[in-house]
Amino acid sequence: MAVGFPLAKLGALVIKQVSKPLANVAKNRAKNSHFFRTYVLMPPAQFYHWCEVRLKMYVMNIGRSGQKTTIPKLSEEAAIELGGNLLGEGVIFSIAVVILAFEVSRQKEKEKKKEEAERAFIDSLENRINELTFATEELDTKLREVTRIAYAMQHQAKTQQLILASVLMKI
Repeated sequence: MAVGFPLAKLGALVIKQVSKPLANVAKNRAKNSHFFRTYVLMPPAQFYHWCEVRLKMYVMNIGRSGQKTTIPKLSEEAAIELGGNLLGEGVIFSIAVVILAFEVSRQKEKEKKKEEAERAFIDSLENRINELTFATEELDTKLREVTRIAYAMQHQAKTQQLILASVLMKI
């Protein structure tokens, strides 16, 4: 378990380093496109800024008295920069989620194959037990037949001895 945590940190670092160039490309393309700037980058950035300022005001106990406080909007450049950073982090997060989902799927498939192999092994053992049970019953039947024949021969031998003894006595 102690080895798992450093490996998890290393894996997260690798994912982040591999995802950063892709995130930067997405960020630069979004900054250069008017549509992305206006409708994709700026609204989440303004909302994030509003939530952040509102939370800071709540923590510092400012604006709780019921009075409406207006939160100034970010400038366009600051909103674009913040939105670009949010987009980049979103891309990195999305790539990490996809990798994690793939790994979970792979582990489930591996576990399923292991369970199937165990089930096949158990089935083969059950078949072998059934075969051995049948062979044991067959041998038991043959042993009873041999025992019956032995008793019959013993009885026949005694009968012949009695007959021979009675014939010898008559002579």
